[in-house]
Amino acid sequence: MYARIITSVNNLRLRTKLFLSFGCVTLIPVLIVGVFLTSELRNMAMGNALEQITANVDRVKKRTGEMLSVPLDIAYRLSNDSRLEEAANHRYVSVYDVVQAYWNYPDFREFVRLYSEISSIRLYIDNPTVLDNWEFLQADGKITQEPWYQTAMVQKGLVCWNYIRDNRDGRYYLSLIRKVDFFKQRTSGVLVVNVNTDKLSAILNQESFETLIVDENDNIVASNRTDTRGKTLDDIDFKAVSADGQGPYDVKIEGKPFKMLIDHWQPGGSLNNLRIISIFSVESIVKEPNRIILLAAMVIISALIMAILLIYYFSRLLTGRMLHLSKHISKVGSGNLEATLVIDGKDEIGQLARQFNHMVRSIGDLMSEVEESNRQKNAILLKQNEIKFKMMASQINPHFLFNALESIRMKAHVRGQADISRVVRLLGKMMRKNLGAGGGRISLQSELETVNCYLVIQKFRYDDRLAYELHVDPKANLVQIPPLIIQPLVENCVIHGLENRIDGGMVRVDIRIEDGLLKVQVSDNGTGIPAGKLQEIRQRLESKEDYETNNIGMRNIHVRLQLTYGPECGLTLASQPGYGTQISLAIPLRSDSYV
Repeated sequence: MYARIITSVNNLRLRTKLFLSFGCVTLIPVLIVGVFLTSELRNMAMGNALEQITANVDRVKKRTGEMLSVPLDIAYRLSNDSRLEEAANHRYVSVYDVVQAYWNYPDFREFVRLYSEISSIRLYIDNPTVLDNWEFLQADGKITQEPWYQTAMVQKGLVCWNYIRDNRDGRYYLSLIRKVDFFKQRTSGVLVVNVNTDKLSAILNQESFETLIVDENDNIVASNRTDTRGKTLDDIDFKAVSADGQGPYDVKIEGKPFKMLIDHWQPGGSLNNLRIISIFSVESIVKEPNRIILLAAMVIISALIMAILLIYYFSRLLTGRMLHLSKHISKVGSGNLEATLVIDGKDEIGQLARQFNHMVRSIGDLMSEVEESNRQKNAILLKQNEIKFKMMASQINPHFLFNALESIRMKAHVRGQADISRVVRLLGKMMRKNLGAGGGRISLQSELETVNCYLVIQKFRYDDRLAYELHVDPKANLVQIPPLIIQPLVENCVIHGLENRIDGGMVRVDIRIEDGLLKVQVSDNGTGIPAGKLQEIRQRLESKEDYETNNIGMRNIHVRLQLTYGPECGLTLASQPGYGTQISLAIPLRSDSYV
């Protein structure tokens, strides 16, 4: 892959390489740095905005908590007020008595007058003798079916915060709702303290980001946007905000991205909680960073355009001189050694032009020398050819050798020397096969005939000292293999493994087809090979130097197998001194393995 890339780069024109180098050295780093700084600047702006919105939420939570502590304190004081218990549970006999009792208990009106944090106070009781006024109200069937009323009745004095509609003025308030137990009378009522919505919204109006206070039913209790007060989160497309979420969230409002932070809060350890939601537009936060980024991008692009123009000018200047040099090289290549190159300048190209002129003169001188050298070389070759012809004429004719062996065999046969006649016949057959072996392939059966001839001849020499076995899978006989790859291995086993043993030994040839491979194993039970010698032989097999003087040896076989079937195919040696030697090879069966 690396070499392919280098070749592709070398094939590019010089001007293209200059532009590529500019892109790699300048343009790409500038883009990387620009993208990194842009991302960091945007992230910094977003981080600062999130820190600010978090501080805003904490500030709203603190100020709202101070405001809501007033109705909490009022509710606590009223739940322990014995005069309220008497006024709420007394059985009145006339309207005058009711009105007189209301005037004698002005606490509700005093609390509203003294504390601007609350708008009104309501007490819902089950007393038929009480008249509905602005403070004391009958808990009729409609009221008792309200969810907030039922929730308050089942709790033991715990405070609930709900956004409910007041029965008197018809407006919605964030209300503190609490059950009040009158222990002396064994009765109870529900106290409702309505929070001043305008003052609650005034706290939010001081915040720079859009801020909402939402109850557990997703009602917007207060907001610094007047058009969202009294609505629900669903109405302003905040459906993705769950009641248990904390944020910050990424949301879209009217198709634009916004960041939202949510904080859950239970004022005074109430039964339910309120949520403070603060929102800011991502577009407004990144507007200034985007302006800076745009300005920086314009400056960078202007600088890059100027750099590209300068590179284009200098590349034309450089490539023009190179093209002039290339034209003169073409002239010299066409045989015009009289061409002289003139290029101004003392830089590398000018130096190259001077060296080119010197090279042309040197080539002219060398041409003259080569012509004279060729004349002398041709004369020497003529003499050498004459010597080769004479040597070839003196070589022994192979047909004469085969005819002589056949004459010896016939004489032995006529005189009754059958064993000698058989060995001479096998020797002649073996020599014909060896001399006829070329660079093609032969069948395994033909190779085994040569192996068998060799073993019979050696059996004749060693008599009972040599025993051999051939175990061949019949399906392997027609497999085509390179010639002379098994017989030399058998010869090595006989000569190096058994020749020095007085009691002789066994040579075994096992050939089988297994797992798509032709596996050949030649083994003997001879003297074996010492570990050091075995390691030396293995190194010679893998070495690129030719250690062997004969044409057909183990390394020759090893190299031919690798060249024919791949580097993983070769000879494998295993030996143990005193136990013998084993030589193995495996040839993959391919589409051309059979004829």
